Amino acid sequence: MPLSPDEVEVFERSRGRLEAIAYRLLGSTSDAEDAVQDTFLRWQSADRERIETPEAWLTKVLTNLCLNQLTSARARRETYVGAWLPEPVLAGDRMLGPVDTVEQRESVSVAVLTLMERLSANERVTYVLREAFGYSHGEIAEILGITESNCQQIYRRARQHIASGRPRAEVDWAAARKVVAEFLTAATSGEIQPLVELLTDDVTSTGDGGGKIPARTTPVVGALAVARFLRGLFAPSRVKRDVLGGSLALYVEVANGGPALVVVFGDRVVGVVSLEVTSEGVAAIHSQVNPDKLVRATRQWSASEHGEPLLHIW
Repeated sequence: MPLSPDEVEVFERSRGRLEAIAYRLLGSTSDAEDAVQDTFLRWQSADRERIETPEAWLTKVLTNLCLNQLTSARARRETYVGAWLPEPVLAGDRMLGPVDTVEQRESVSVAVLTLMERLSANERVTYVLREAFGYSHGEIAEILGITESNCQQIYRRARQHIASGRPRAEVDWAAARKVVAEFLTAATSGEIQPLVELLTDDVTSTGDGGGKIPARTTPVVGALAVARFLRGLFAPSRVKRDVLGGSLALYVEVANGGPALVVVFGDRVVGVVSLEVTSEGVAAIHSQVNPDKLVRATRQWSASEHGEPLLHIW
C-alpha cells in the first residue's frame, strides 16, 4: 500500500534519531544510511494500520537490521588493512544525534565507538539505546527479544567493558581547545620535549588509512615514542609538499563531540585527528585518513563556513 503524506511524515520525524542510533551501532555513516533506507522500505511494505507505536516499531526494525550488519561488518574488519577506526562526524551533523549530556557525547566519541568493537552485538545495542537515547530496560528487552533482567545484566557488562578502557576524566571544551592548539604548536615545532609534556605517559596514537593512505598498522604507545612519531609526521618537507601540490590547512574543530584537528587540502578533508584530552594531558590520538571514511566530512565541511586555519604546514 502506498504511503500517505502523514505516514511519510511519521518516518521523516524519526529519520534523524534512526540515523544517530545506526551510526553509533555501526561506526559508519554510509552503513547507517543504508540501514535507515532499508527501514523505510520495510515501513513502506508493512501493514501500518496494525502498528500501534510507529517509533518503537521503526527502532526495532532498524536495530535488527544493524544487528545483521554488525555480523558482516566484523567479518570485513578481520581482513581490514591496518587499524580500524570509526568514520568521523563533524559538529552539526544530525548523524551525531543528541550530544547534550556527558553520556550522550561519550557514546558517540571515537574512543567509545572504537571500544564498542569489543562488545557483543546485544551489549552494543543495549549500551547505545540506554546511554545515548534513554530507552528503558523494558523497551530494550522488547527490541532484542530478551527478558528485562537479562537486559540489565547485559547493560552492566557493557558499561564495565567501556569503563575499563576509558582514560581519566576529560576536561571542559574551552580547556580542551587550548590543549589542542598547544598540541599543534608543539607537534610542528620540531622539538620533542614540549610535545612530551602535553601527553600522558601511556598515550596511544592510532591511524586508519584503510590500505589507501600510508598509516602504521599498530598503535604507537608511550609519550616519547608518540612525540617522535608526530615530529616526523608534522615535519616540513619539500617532498610532501610536491606530492600534494600545495600545503595543508589545519583547523581546531569538534568531531564526534570532542576536540579534533581537521586537515584540509583545497576544499577536501584529508584527515580528522581526534584527541582525547584529560586532566593529565592528551591520552589518545585517533587519526582518520582513509579517504573512503572522509566523504561525509568533506561534504559537510564544504557546506559550512569556517574561520582562518590555525596553521598551514608543508
